[in-house]
Amino acid sequence: MINSVRNTVLAICNKNNYGYISPSDFNLFGQQAQMDMFEDYFYQYNYQINKVNAHTTGSSYANLAENLLEVIDSFSVYEALVNNPPATNNYSLPAIIIGNTGDFYYINRLQFKNLDIEKVSESKLLNLTNSLLTAPTEEWPAYIVRGNTATIYPDTIAGAGVVFCQYIRYPLAPKWTYSTLTNGEPVFNHTSADYQDFELPLSDEPMLTTKILQYAGISIRETEVVNTMNTMEANENQQEQ
Repeated sequence: MINSVRNTVLAICNKNNYGYISPSDFNLFGQQAQMDMFEDYFYQYNYQINKVNAHTTGSSYANLAENLLEVIDSFSVYEALVNNPPATNNYSLPAIIIGNTGDFYYINRLQFKNLDIEKVSESKLLNLTNSLLTAPTEEWPAYIVRGNTATIYPDTIAGAGVVFCQYIRYPLAPKWTYSTLTNGEPVFNHTSADYQDFELPLSDEPMLTTKILQYAGISIRETEVVNTMNTMEANENQQEQ
């Protein structure tokens, strides 16, 4: 999809003599556009859930909440956490290392022996642990988050590979790669080791193109591009609602 988006962006800019967008600039604009749309999924999902609860939405293909959930779930990861230091009840939260910087976007649940671990605040944990009746057990575990570490209670939960996390990760940064120049133009190469396509659904290609053009218009100081793309984005949003 990334090559199709770039070709469309360049075609629109070239047609109106707005200027050239380099591969490095396109990748930067593409990453920001993808992040904008990724974060908007959660706001749109919340909006559609409210419509479902109000019985003002359709079903099957018209169930936009379910469609958005499928998109969000495509970024879901389920993996064992590593306790750090070893043999303690402190577990490092997940981090993305391959092809991107950053870490988890949203922790959905932690589990121990297929049981959900309840997330609590520091103040609530103090109240829980001060009572024999409410103190966390291996059947009713709890955890708190400090920085990038989850501390599990009771502290007997301290083994490697026993605590699992299901979380939503950030999308990987897109990168349009090329190998050679032909007539001064870079030639797309999807076999490059650092190539990375957009991770959004194909149906989002028009909006992705629009957002990249917005950033490109700001970069080349063409207010006409920005205004046109803002209008197109507003029309797209109105159709979604």
